[in-house]
Amino acid sequence: MGFQSFHERWYQQLHQLVQKLKKTPRPPTSDKENNNLIELAQKFLSHISDYYRVKAALAHQDVLFLLAAPWNSKFEGSLRWMAGWRPFTVFQVIHTESTILFENYLLDMLDGAAQTGDLGNLSPDQMKCLSDLQCQTTSEENDLNDQLAEWQDVASDMMLMRYEDDKEKLIDDLGTIVRRGDELRMRTLAKAVQLLTPHQTVDFLVSAAHLHSLVRAWGEQRDIADGVQ
Repeated sequence: MGFQSFHERWYQQLHQLVQKLKKTPRPPTSDKENNNLIELAQKFLSHISDYYRVKAALAHQDVLFLLAAPWNSKFEGSLRWMAGWRPFTVFQVIHTESTILFENYLLDMLDGAAQTGDLGNLSPDQMKCLSDLQCQTTSEENDLNDQLAEWQDVASDMMLMRYEDDKEKLIDDLGTIVRRGDELRMRTLAKAVQLLTPHQTVDFLVSAAHLHSLVRAWGEQRDIADGVQ
């Protein structure tokens, strides 16, 4: 199976997992419901991990095809970082969803409603830990940006000097940088989820998947409108 076919099949399975997450009772009212949230979240993260495992093999075999990403719309391509989404996006999703839910919670609280334990109820300790992780992630992103810039300088010099024999190593080095980007994505996602409760984790995963679907749908519509095949 080619990677493009794998990508489409993987995305369909992701959609199915998201639908299951949406149907889970929140907040959980029993240990059984709470364990179900944990199980579904783990399946979701495992599904993402499987994607990066396959992608890592392709980065080693054909990183240029991976960077071209013909399965993406032009709009999706414009948002890509190291052949994927920016790890910083994790915090943007969490903070945006948390703010929306917190504002709703304030209105409900005035009416005497109890806390729901969702992303709108992040504790001060959770917010501090997320902030620390965000700073660490940004630093690692910057390090990878520097590595890519160095690679581009070397590649430019090699093309000018016509060092044909070094092209294979150059491509291997690029594949290594892309794999490091994916490792940072998965590591950031896993660490962020560890700081959240099962309820909050499901809120976050559903919101992240919804954002991904919106970006994909809008990009495909733009390509159709622009006559892009």
